[in-house]
Amino acid sequence: MRNYRPHRFPPLSQFQIASSIRPGTAAELQAALADGFQQGIERGYREGHESGLAAGREDGRAAGYAEGRREGLDDGRRAVRADFDAIAQPLDALFDSLKCLQADYQAALRKEVVELVGKVARQVIRCELALQPVQMLALVDETLATMPPVREGVEVYLNPEELQRIRELDPERSARWTLIADSRLEPGECRIKADGHEADAGCRQRLAACVDQVRGQLLPTADDDREAA
Repeated sequence: MRNYRPHRFPPLSQFQIASSIRPGTAAELQAALADGFQQGIERGYREGHESGLAAGREDGRAAGYAEGRREGLDDGRRAVRADFDAIAQPLDALFDSLKCLQADYQAALRKEVVELVGKVARQVIRCELALQPVQMLALVDETLATMPPVREGVEVYLNPEELQRIRELDPERSARWTLIADSRLEPGECRIKADGHEADAGCRQRLAACVDQVRGQLLPTADDDREAA
């Protein structure tokens, strides 16, 4: 009796795949793979470009907004400063005018004070000499002390009325010098001549010196105030 061995037929799928493969399919498959690869590259490039472009636009928009905001603030500050300067300019001019007016007022006030001091001093001197005219002799002594030593007689020129009263009130002292009446001299004025020298021993030049000192103390301050203004 013969021995039989079972036969296995290949699966039908092999026949289907084998039947689907035709000559040239490998080349076409390679081309399809290359096309797919190229399309993938192009797609990736396009998507990357679009993504980068969107991100760049967003960054540029943010940077532009920040830059525009900064420039807008700077422009606003400059505009406000310009408006403020335009408004403040007349106020500054008015303030300078007020300062000048105040300085002028202070200068005028100080000048009036100096004049008032002079007037009051003259009135006091007149009253004092009217009560005690012999004080003119003390002025003569003070003036002679500032002059060179006297070798000859001293001539003292006085107002006639004062001269008469001095002789009546103090004849002993008035006899020390040669007293001469001079109608050109006002009460309180006196001139001295000795050894060819002449000096003013009256009250006017003494008062003027005092008023000059007062003026020097007050009026320079007014000038400083005017310069500061």
